[in-house]
Amino acid sequence: MAKVEIYTTGSCAYCVAAKMLLKQKGYGYEEIRVDTDPARLAEMLGRSKQRSVPQVFIDGAYIGGYAELAAADRDGSLARPGAGVP
Repeated sequence: MAKVEIYTTGSCAYCVAAKMLLKQKGYGYEEIRVDTDPARLAEMLGRSKQRSVPQVFIDGAYIGGYAELAAADRDGSLARPGAGVP
């Protein structure tokens, strides 16, 4: 099973949409709230070089935000866990 990490905040509609998409595709995920833990915000900035949320990583590979996750869904990469994501 793929390890999915998603950096989020509590008031982000795109974060909710990304989590819903991951659930629909059968992925479990670790949600990392950057609005409640400054150290995790610094971690996200270091890993993704982005300040916006969500930021998604699958098996350690940086996917991007919601737009990139949705694009991976459209091209079939998220069809099933373990299918691989570009």
